[in-house]
Amino acid sequence: MHSNRNINDVYSTSGENHPMILRQLSSFRPPFPPRCRPHFPPRGRPPVPPRGGLALCRPGFRSSGPSSSHVPHFIPAPRPCWSTRGFPPPPPGLPRLHPADHRFSSARMLAPRRVNPGDFGGSRRSLSSAVGMTMEHAHRDTEPPHKRRRRAEGNNQGGGPGGGTTGQTEDEGSEREHRPKLRLKDGSRGKSRKNCEDEDAKTKNRQRDETQNRRRDKSPPRGQKESQPTSSRQQDGVKSLQRHWEASPGRTSDTRPPGGDAAFDFSVMSYNILSQQLLQDNVYLYQHCPPGLLAWDRRLSNLLDEMRQHDADILCLQEVQEDHYENQIKPALQALGYQCEYKKRTGNKPDGCAVIFKASRLSLLSSNPVEFFRPGDALLDRDNVGLVLLLRPNGAERRGADPTAFLCVANTHLLYNPNRGDIKLAQLAILLAEIGRLSRLPDGSANPVVLCGDFNSTPRSPLYGFLTTGRLDYRGLQRSMVSGQKDTPRGRRVLESPLWSRSLGINRQCRYEDVPGAESSSGSATEGVISDLSVQDAATKAAAAADRHRASIEHGLKLRSSYQHRLAPDGRPEITTFHSRTASTVDYILYTPESTVPPSLSGGRALELLGRLSLVGKSEVVEVKGLPNRCHSSDHLPLLASFRFWC
Repeated sequence: MHSNRNINDVYSTSGENHPMILRQLSSFRPPFPPRCRPHFPPRGRPPVPPRGGLALCRPGFRSSGPSSSHVPHFIPAPRPCWSTRGFPPPPPGLPRLHPADHRFSSARMLAPRRVNPGDFGGSRRSLSSAVGMTMEHAHRDTEPPHKRRRRAEGNNQGGGPGGGTTGQTEDEGSEREHRPKLRLKDGSRGKSRKNCEDEDAKTKNRQRDETQNRRRDKSPPRGQKESQPTSSRQQDGVKSLQRHWEASPGRTSDTRPPGGDAAFDFSVMSYNILSQQLLQDNVYLYQHCPPGLLAWDRRLSNLLDEMRQHDADILCLQEVQEDHYENQIKPALQALGYQCEYKKRTGNKPDGCAVIFKASRLSLLSSNPVEFFRPGDALLDRDNVGLVLLLRPNGAERRGADPTAFLCVANTHLLYNPNRGDIKLAQLAILLAEIGRLSRLPDGSANPVVLCGDFNSTPRSPLYGFLTTGRLDYRGLQRSMVSGQKDTPRGRRVLESPLWSRSLGINRQCRYEDVPGAESSSGSATEGVISDLSVQDAATKAAAAADRHRASIEHGLKLRSSYQHRLAPDGRPEITTFHSRTASTVDYILYTPESTVPPSLSGGRALELLGRLSLVGKSEVVEVKGLPNRCHSSDHLPLLASFRFWC
């Protein structure tokens, strides 16, 4: 028997009618007992049910009529050969019974077709099997092909009824390997599934080998490590962010302030490097990142490479873990010529803030750590800190600069909690008061200020507006809306006046004030007689008390952001941090662009923004698979700006 014979060839051949072949077919007894002998009426006439009535066609039916004795019990036929995987599907175009006809017969009538006797090749057995196919499972015609194939595969694998056909061989258990080739419309034979899978595997292996060869041939430049992020490098399908240097948009050629003769150019980086301990405590935020990329050794290498690449004169780092700072970060940066100052968070927190500067360009005048925690104060009960440095440019005398001129550089990391805007404002007031005290000179003038950090506040927030405008009216403002981290308020708690306790010693202008002591008990003054001085003091105290209860705060630093927080030309928001819960701007480099010297004094001290390293939008970060990734090892992006100090 020619088991490889393609049954489609029988039905796909056009020719003359051959009724002799059909008669031979109808008289031929198949190798299995049928449910109902097919009846082939003359062409053009309706089918006639077999003798004994239509009810005899129903399986298991015993007729009570006289002809019932001539009809044996009907034995269900085994599954036809084409229901086994590896055989072609049934021939298309066979007529279908009306649903009502299934009440009388489970068989299907085979309509006369044009067949070619030469296609039988002497194998009547295969053709009789094709006829049996048309009599089995008529209900399957109502199902799409993919469901029929799925059902057949499930029956074969599960060993259900019909799972083993007559004459099945041992090799039929691996029918995928022995699946016959299909005949295409153009007469050519298609490839089996196994051949296609083998060719796909060979193609993938060849492509992988070519990729490895290209990587082997393309070595990094001398002095550049493989992990160093560059704008044009790509690692394993993850490319680095495309950031470029852009000049300050408002800068003109002649920006020298009155009386300013000497200029000192310097650059500042602000970078939250993501403490490893905080990463492990909040690992759910970084499920998009492969665990191997979150290892500290891998992250440290990338972070140091970024610092070397940008080569800033001043580094303001946040979330610097103390043990990593002492054992790895500080020695590595000292080897590059940096001097390091550090302030750990209070309590048992593992990280803190660091201000690091090039000793060849700047000299340290003073280092002033700032703690926001106040024992016994219910508002200031958090462990956040700040660090304020006074730095003097080296060689100021040679350039003819004012020897009293210096830079005030501050770095901080405010509380994250989006619902506690009152705490953030109180922490910021302490930092601004310390900056004002250190930058102010005895003659009333002040030196320029650079304020960096992670403020956990967005550019549209009231807190950011307070920094850049110098004033905040907070009457009726809800605590959860201060930082802009939430789009809708949570709860109904509003800011109360005054924001912080009088015992803090800071007024609503964010300046230190002397806390008045107890009144003297001296009896030198005559009883009932109040001097003019005491009346004036009482009026001053009353005015100060009324001022403290105003629902507004102020500061006089006149700060401006180095970034515009919108991307050109489409105006999309810039982002500085990205993880599974947020993509926003919370990091800033703020500076004082105007001279703070009183008009009565000559000379001027001001900062001019020269340029900055561009930021990106959310879509660009999503394209590089978020933060951290292979090239960028923190969930924040480094900010970098260049200034000119007129001194």
